Amino acid sequence: MPHEVDMTKALMMSLKDWYSQQTERWPVRRVQLLVGEFTCVEPDLLRTAFAKQKLGTFLENAEIAIRDSPFIAFCRNCEREYKPDINLEYGCPECRAPLDEIRSGRELKIEKVDWDIPVGAER
Repeated sequence: MPHEVDMTKALMMSLKDWYSQQTERWPVRRVQLLVGEFTCVEPDLLRTAFAKQKLGTFLENAEIAIRDSPFIAFCRNCEREYKPDINLEYGCPECRAPLDEIRSGRELKIEKVDWDIPVGAER
């Protein structure tokens, strides 16, 4: 869980910086993340860390929504995408070429922040 705690701290620092730059500071309802399979971040542990660290902050009532990004590589020899397997040392399952290009799975980013906009307020 220490990895997820550190990731959550970095996430909250980014959100705090972003929030401080907003002209309207409505309550944050949801933070939507994209988390790649190859980041080694466990979504459930990230949710737990976020639930603990948000207490007493502007994110206290916010929930976290996580969208997974699969680990996909590309083999230049075979000219095809594949799902890397640790048992093959992540190499291409067809030609056994070493992992050369990662197409997805390394992402860890904020995709969207949803506000609780008061009735009658305009953005």
